[in-house]
Amino acid sequence: MRSSTVSGNLFILVALTIALCTALGQTAPADRFPEPLEKPGMPPAPLGTYRLESSPRMISQFGVFTSYQVNVDANGNNIVGDAANEPSISVDPTDGNKIAIGWRQFDTVNSDFRQAGYGYSTDAGLTWHFPGTLQPGAFRSDPVTNSDETGTFFYLSLLVNTFCGDIWRSTNGGQTWTEQSPDAAAHSGDKEWFTIDRTPTSMGHGFQYQFWTQIFACGGDFTDFNRSTDSGATWQTPITIPNAPQWGTLDVASNGNLFVGGGDSGSSFWCIRSSNAQNPGVTPTFDQITTVDMGGSLVFGGTVNPGGLAGQIFLAVDRSGGPTNNNIYMVASVSPFGGNGTEVHFARSTDGGATFSPFIRINDDPVNPNKWHWFGTIGVAPNGRIDSVWLDSRNAANNTDSQLFYSYSTDGGVTWAPNVAVSDSFNPLEGWPVQQKIGDYITVVSDNTGGDVAYSATFNFNPNTGQHEQDVYFVRVSPSGGATPTPTATVSPTATATPTPTATTTPSATPTPRPTPTPRAEPTPRARPTPAPRP
Repeated sequence: MRSSTVSGNLFILVALTIALCTALGQTAPADRFPEPLEKPGMPPAPLGTYRLESSPRMISQFGVFTSYQVNVDANGNNIVGDAANEPSISVDPTDGNKIAIGWRQFDTVNSDFRQAGYGYSTDAGLTWHFPGTLQPGAFRSDPVTNSDETGTFFYLSLLVNTFCGDIWRSTNGGQTWTEQSPDAAAHSGDKEWFTIDRTPTSMGHGFQYQFWTQIFACGGDFTDFNRSTDSGATWQTPITIPNAPQWGTLDVASNGNLFVGGGDSGSSFWCIRSSNAQNPGVTPTFDQITTVDMGGSLVFGGTVNPGGLAGQIFLAVDRSGGPTNNNIYMVASVSPFGGNGTEVHFARSTDGGATFSPFIRINDDPVNPNKWHWFGTIGVAPNGRIDSVWLDSRNAANNTDSQLFYSYSTDGGVTWAPNVAVSDSFNPLEGWPVQQKIGDYITVVSDNTGGDVAYSATFNFNPNTGQHEQDVYFVRVSPSGGATPTPTATVSPTATATPTPTATTTPSATPTPRPTPTPRAEPTPRARPTPAPRP
């Protein structure tokens, strides 16, 4: 075990290989993205070459929605000159006040050296604490966090130089983390993701499942999947998934079936099932492969995020126990135009992934091939409501400046509520830490009354550079559009679905973008529900 307080080597010997598959005498398929999204780069900037100035942390108010800056210093202030992006959020399902977010932490924008940053909140996201990084001095990226049904948090982190990863665990709401096994013991590869079986009655209860990009795997072995049956302490020998899916996520149904959502980095998308990964006595196999029409192609290098993705594939399973139980949902920001712009598209399966519905366009603005609806993602609440958030340039004359938007569905994704802007507008092309991107994804976790969102934006202005800075923000969204009601003592995981909004409860879908927000005084803490444990 390694504590997050143990210092790593401050200088990393970087040996950049074009691709591990090339070293093995193999080449990537012609239709696949030809290089990893995560690449080793420069060593950390020497101490003393950048200043650790501070300014008031940003609290950005937009209508009834408030975004709180997460990556703050020990005094709760903004750190001038750093950058933070690609946030992954986890919420304790037994106590919604406890939230943790992991992100890519750049101590200075003058370097692409990044570490596994993390922060935690004990008051439902109103205030944040940033103790540091998981392993100071280690070149890490692709943060993915998750929680089990008891509120134990896990953090999957990639060691960029080797494409190998490991799992860290927190039993105190993300305040401290312990490495579950030695560095790289989780294997992994570029753009890795993992999930946890949270259903107590499942044979695989507590199992962790992980997949990554096959052609950029740890050790160059062309695998892309493995599992842990002991909470990430050890990982079984990696295997391969049919079709070698990439740039996606995975989830587990209440019956223990595992579903992987991924694609070929272009216009092909698949939902791939393993019904025996939950059986610890067998090597997992994949017994169902379903092609999903998402109505377009994933985009790398788009105008809004030149060095990264416009979004990846998110798969989530409904475990509400109600009429939509075990529905499978997929969301992706895709380009249906063959050129500029993307849309947020959704598809669902009601038969265990055997078939999927025709895709639905979630963003409801007039079709415009030059508008970007990017970083689309979803969360499924214990009561079956689906929340979707994404970044959106619909209100920008330059088709670049973006706002965070929100919509939800209470009927299993058949219909979606009118889109609502929940953040100020910001320029995603500022504050780049040598890399020309603001990460590759944002995330949301849903409970019965709303969703907790982690996203990156550039609200803080740095007078030293004349640009705004990349920072991580938290915002609470809900169908009511206002403060979340105080829960009763008998909150149920199968509570009645939230009613469809009316014109009096839904903010305008097309507000006028505002100038750079100004930090304001600390808010008065609001009531926040404590969700019942999610299966």
